[in-house]
Amino acid sequence: MPTRSARTEWTGGLQDGSGRVALVSSGVGTYDVSFPKRSAVDADGTTSPEELIAAAHSSCFAMACSAEIGSAGGTVQALNVDTDVTLDSDPAGGFRISTIKLTVRGKVTGLDEAGFLKAAEAAKAGCPISKALAGVENIELDAALES
Repeated sequence: MPTRSARTEWTGGLQDGSGRVALVSSGVGTYDVSFPKRSAVDADGTTSPEELIAAAHSSCFAMACSAEIGSAGGTVQALNVDTDVTLDSDPAGGFRISTIKLTVRGKVTGLDEAGFLKAAEAAKAGCPISKALAGVENIELDAALES
């Protein structure tokens, strides 16, 4: 299996510094990062490790959910997956990711709501990014079929 790579170039201290993260393997982009914007409500055109984790989890979960639905005899017409990753203070000091919320809405044939929910739960447990994030205390799932 392949290895994927990213690189960050950083200058300055935590509060006054900034950097750029490049998606090296794909070459699809380079994005600004900064701690003050990372910890602010408005990202103001910069990304953050949490947003990159949200993107990774969202796409991995969508793939895993599609596979689980197929294994259960369903056919995916569409899956929309939103992922929210929350950065919070760590009681032990510093920061931590306190919560990840996966929200999936699906248009699926061949499965009822219960079958869809079972597939979504299996995808949440089985996707490689979920497994990598097992240290996150709270990973929530909100799954529903759309008509």
